Amino acid sequence: MTTIDAESTLTDRYQTTVPETVRRVLRLGKRDKLHYEIRPGGEVLLTRVGAAEDHDPVLSQFLGFLARNIASHPEHLQSIDKVFVERLRALTGSVAVDLDAALSADDE
Repeated sequence: MTTIDAESTLTDRYQTTVPETVRRVLRLGKRDKLHYEIRPGGEVLLTRVGAAEDHDPVLSQFLGFLARNIASHPEHLQSIDKVFVERLRALTGSVAVDLDAALSADDE
């Protein structure tokens, strides 16, 4: 499991800016609420309030990797050509997909 480190500094008024990497991983927007879970060993777990039902740590790590890679290597970005799009359409045919439906092991 890859760990992403980030730092911020406290002001004289005990305020800080949430680092961009953390904002992206937690999908934070302006005025979002944060939840702090203080663990016995001194660790603090920071989550976005309301994120429990839609938080996927693997997806968050992957999206963080993509964001860092795009930022450091924008020359690797490529547009998708029409031939590739047509090939995808031919492979999927008329398969209906509900992207909002929950995944279930029963659907196998």
